[in-house]
Amino acid sequence: MTPRALAISKALIGVTLCQAGLGGVETVAISRALAAQGESPTVATDVRIGGDDKQTRFVVDLNRKVDLVVFTLADPYRVVVDLPQTSFKLPAKTGEQGRGLVKAFRFGLIMQGGSRIVLDAKGPVRLDKAFVLDAAEGQPARLVLDLVATDRASFMRSLALGNRPAAQSASVKPSEPPPPKPDGDARPLIVLDPGHGGIDNGTRGSGGELEKDVVLAFAQTLREKLESSGKFRVAMTRSEDIFIPLGERVRFARSRSAELFISLHADALPRREGQAEGATVYTLSENASDAEAARLAETENKADVIAGVDLTSEPDDVANILVDLAQRETKTFSMQFARTVVDELKTAARLHKHPLKSAGFKVLLAPDVPSVLVELGYMSTKDDLKQLTSASWRAKTAQALAQAVDNFFTPRVASGGRRN
Repeated sequence: MTPRALAISKALIGVTLCQAGLGGVETVAISRALAAQGESPTVATDVRIGGDDKQTRFVVDLNRKVDLVVFTLADPYRVVVDLPQTSFKLPAKTGEQGRGLVKAFRFGLIMQGGSRIVLDAKGPVRLDKAFVLDAAEGQPARLVLDLVATDRASFMRSLALGNRPAAQSASVKPSEPPPPKPDGDARPLIVLDPGHGGIDNGTRGSGGELEKDVVLAFAQTLREKLESSGKFRVAMTRSEDIFIPLGERVRFARSRSAELFISLHADALPRREGQAEGATVYTLSENASDAEAARLAETENKADVIAGVDLTSEPDDVANILVDLAQRETKTFSMQFARTVVDELKTAARLHKHPLKSAGFKVLLAPDVPSVLVELGYMSTKDDLKQLTSASWRAKTAQALAQAVDNFFTPRVASGGRRN
């Protein structure tokens, strides 16, 4: 375990709670640590919000008392609650609408053993109180946050004074363990990247289907197809329902010297934007190929914001990556593979009317790994959603994508060379 991962682990099982202090929020101890073996899992059963644009109370009913860490983030304004791994038994669409100072909120797994609640604030807020009450007199345990409206200067001063615990800056590591060294295994390593995960659900289908589940199921099928050929090694940025920051997905591929990176997603269009259907393959470009590509890239690039990641702590190694992509060979191979994917998908899946596009996706920023983002279809379109959730469609489409990978590498394998 890295020092940063250890820090967040200690914060989640330790005795830390953020409460109001003069000039900001300070961290104080609460009553106990949850170290007992065999304790029942934490379950959240209800959420309530009361108050107005000056003061708002946020309450979560839990099956038992837990320890937590609470902190705020700016641009956009957010309140983040980290707690031990929790099962959220809440109605569908919970969190889509807020009240008072809370525009909306979301919740889910942020790392193995830890969950997170992220509240989107309507403006700068001060955390006045944060505590957890024990269950008593037939009432469940309750997590309570009291928020008070403040001004930006006070909010930013609180951040500067360190309202965030050290654990907050810890990066969430991919769930896939490092693969063993190939010991002379020259087979190309393909990294599959199921989008979203954990607290970040991605888009939602009309029946409550979640993009994060759809693309993970597809990635697992594609992995089986690739591995069964015997020609490739495969690693996945996540193999379970866990959040992985965008930068970590890129670093995951680069640190393993991957020869191809495939990010898998399923798009959706807001109702006001009409309908669209079919699969689309995206490559990286500083200038989006059209307005829809730009809109999608902007949406996908907000994954870290959705999960409550402090973007000010992100390293600068990808800041000027588009300049570094003057390594034109990588861009050329990415485009070559994208065209190959489109050609193969024609035989198995419905394609978008403009199936080959480009935009500034952060997840495609590796300068030395050919990378594409495949939008398998539209969760917001009835016929696409039916296919996306079909095992037979998944198998057929994954086979076509696996064939595209095979076609892409065949010239290189024949010549014994390396593409990148």
